[in-house]
Amino acid sequence: MSGCPEPLFFLLLLLLLLLLLAAAAPPRPCGPLGLSQDTVLARPGANITLRCWDQAPANITVSWRAEHRGRRQRLPSGNALPLHCLRPDDSGTYGCFVGSRRLRSLRLLVQDPPEPPRVSCSRRSHDHDVLCEWALREKPAPGTRAMLWVKQRFTAGNATEQRCRFFSKALKFVCRVKVPHGADDTKPFLVSACVSNGAGSAAGEDKIITLNGVLRPDPPLNVTVTALEGAPQRLRVNWSYPSSWDHRFYWLRFQVRYRPEPAHTFSEVDQVTTTWLDIHDAWRGLRHVVQVRAQEEFGHGAWSEWSREAVGTPWTDPKDLASEMGLLSSQFPMEDGTYGLTLPPELFVEDDAGGTGGPIMEASAHPIASPYPFLAVGGSLLLAIALCIGIVLRYRQLWRRGGWGGAKPEGEGQHGLVALGSPQPLLHDPPCSSGHGGLHVTSLDYFFSGQ
Repeated sequence: MSGCPEPLFFLLLLLLLLLLLAAAAPPRPCGPLGLSQDTVLARPGANITLRCWDQAPANITVSWRAEHRGRRQRLPSGNALPLHCLRPDDSGTYGCFVGSRRLRSLRLLVQDPPEPPRVSCSRRSHDHDVLCEWALREKPAPGTRAMLWVKQRFTAGNATEQRCRFFSKALKFVCRVKVPHGADDTKPFLVSACVSNGAGSAAGEDKIITLNGVLRPDPPLNVTVTALEGAPQRLRVNWSYPSSWDHRFYWLRFQVRYRPEPAHTFSEVDQVTTTWLDIHDAWRGLRHVVQVRAQEEFGHGAWSEWSREAVGTPWTDPKDLASEMGLLSSQFPMEDGTYGLTLPPELFVEDDAGGTGGPIMEASAHPIASPYPFLAVGGSLLLAIALCIGIVLRYRQLWRRGGWGGAKPEGEGQHGLVALGSPQPLLHDPPCSSGHGGLHVTSLDYFFSGQ
């Protein structure tokens, strides 16, 4: 009796090992599609020879006909039909005839094995199914089949099989995985994809996913950017939940990024739980580009794609705008050669109470500085500089001649003796202005004469 528990223990251990192996095994084997015996497989660019008989009887003429997508074509006669540089369009049925009697039909299949799938799965919201997809480099061969197997991990249950659909415009396969109502969002699932055609098959890597982990909302909708009156550095951004997400039961968190044009670097704001945001550091007078994306409120899954770009410009004071426009218009001449100034309409108010009804100017525009006073001042300054230079040059000539600072020439600077006596009275006293005027003219004449 003491030896009975040991076989029972080993039996339980063996069963547990079998269960683990069954759980780790791939859901289904992935193999090529079965081909019939009369199918001939070839790769694009290959050369092959089709034969009607292995050993053709003598004195019999064999003719060949090909059917390509409903079109018939006559081919050279002979028991052997050589085909060179095959293309996918050469696929079809080839029949050999003796007269009008068909002897044999061969199905030629020209194609490459499929590309290995690289599966990515996503779920638009908690109440949507899971979509698994992968893109292709080129259009698959006709008859290609894609399957997806989904199995709950660490269980010995059978895998569910989902047929995948090919979308030619997007050039990708898409598979829909049904999610039962009330399924546990945290349990792991094993996903495996297989693509097969007549030339072969390709299996993708097994992926382990959870319903929460593949959540990826659609981008937010109706993103708008508006200016706030009286705030030249603020912008108000508004958006709405995507239509695929029921925000009555599940919420999203958002991320906003923005940049002024023409800059390429974005500033980002995280952890936004509302559907609006005020930007407080916008650049004055510049247009801004804004985008928003969303994620599940607790951070499950991935971020959505960025929304479409929305643009907006901060509020600008009309008075500042008018002064800037006036400054620009005063710096550039008009067509008639004058410097125009356009006043904003806010400066004119209709007089509804009065009888005239004409515009009344409440605030006067700043006067425009005329360039003529500056020209007069500049000309006077140049004239004074020229006069100073002339005086310096004249005194320099006098210094070189020794007129100053040396001995005076004989006869210069001497005055004759005058008898002392009472001065003779003048008959007429000359006016002061005429006397000084004569002395001034004499001094100038002496100065410019060079004596």
